[in-house]
Parts: sequence; C-alpha cells; structure tokens
Amino acid sequence: MVNRLRFTAMAMLMLMVAAAPLFAAEKKGKGVEGMSDEQLIKLAQSGAPSEISKEAGVQVMGEDGKLKELKKGTNGFTCLPFVDNKKDPDPMCMDPAATQWASDFIGGAPKPTNTEAGIAYMAKGGWHWQKNGKVLMKEEPGAKLMKDPPHWMIFFPFEAKKSGLPPAPNKGGVYIMFEETPYSHLMVMQNPSKIPVKLK
Repeated sequence: MVNRLRFTAMAMLMLMVAAAPLFAAEKKGKGVEGMSDEQLIKLAQSGAPSEISKEAGVQVMGEDGKLKELKKGTNGFTCLPFVDNKKDPDPMCMDPAATQWASDFIGGAPKPTNTEAGIAYMAKGGWHWQKNGKVLMKEEPGAKLMKDPPHWMIFFPFEAKKSGLPPAPNKGGVYIMFEETPYSHLMVMQNPSKIPVKLK
C-alpha cells in the first residue's frame, strides 16, 4: 500500500506540474475562487461515490503553482476539485493507473504508459471539444466546447470498430473518446454517485 500511495503522489506531482500552464490565469479555477481548503476537499470528494472519495487523497495547485496536499488518502485514489479551468468545476477522482494515464496525456507523451486499466469518476460531469460530430483531443478552429453529463471512464486502449461502440456521444450513453489515437478510452454516461459501491 505504501508503494502504491507513493506512486500516486509522484504521478500527481507530474500531472500538476505538466498542467501548470493551464492554471496560470487563476490557480484555483474560475469556479472555485475564494473557497476554503475544507470547501475544496468537499468539492473534490463530490467527484466519486462517497465509499471511494471519503478515503481518497485530495490535491490542488497552490497559489505558488506548486502541488498542495489538502488531505492524505488511504485507498490509493486521488481526487481533484477541478480539471479544466472553467466556471463550472469538474472534480475528478482517479486510481493510480488513471493518474498515470492523465499525467502522460497532459505531459504530451506519445502514448499512455499505464499497464493496467485505470478508472476515473466525474460525478459532476466535464468538458470536451467537438467539431463536425467528432470529439477532439484539444481545441482547434471551429470547435465547440461541450459539457459532459456525470460519467465515469476506463483509461485503457479501446477501438470503436472492434468493440462495436460509437466514437462520439450518443443516446446509448457509452462511447469511445479519442478514437484512433493512443489515448482512446471508454466513456460511460452514468452518474457515479448513483452507482452502488461495496469495498472490502
């Protein structure tokens, strides 16, 4: 467990350092400005089922641009009060494999290096760029910023053609995001806070 937690801390450090430019304008995010540490912890924990988030660590970028631990975790999960610097906060909770995936993605690695599937929860939804019905990995001319409903994700390579799943949001509620890239992953539009979780 100690090694698992150390891995999580190191991966989160890489993630937050790599993401520092995204938070340059407002370190805490537009929608969380002025929140106390207690409020940020509560917001971060709202990203996943309480059975998971109550034992998870909570981290945030401090005003000095350095990683700040608000709460130590005991189950290997790490929660952030927000991911994108948007007015509407989008907290996310990740296990170590998902944290590694996110670190690679933001750091610009050619492909994710996690060797097992990672799981992440976003019970308040998130954001993505979309153009001509295609989900994009980053903003580009003509793209629209779209709000995602509450969902959870599996960070491991998926192929729409082999799985039979669509590569864009649909009424079925499940799709492959970033299809035909090394960062393709499964999106499940199900509210994590309504999923019954039983932990040993």
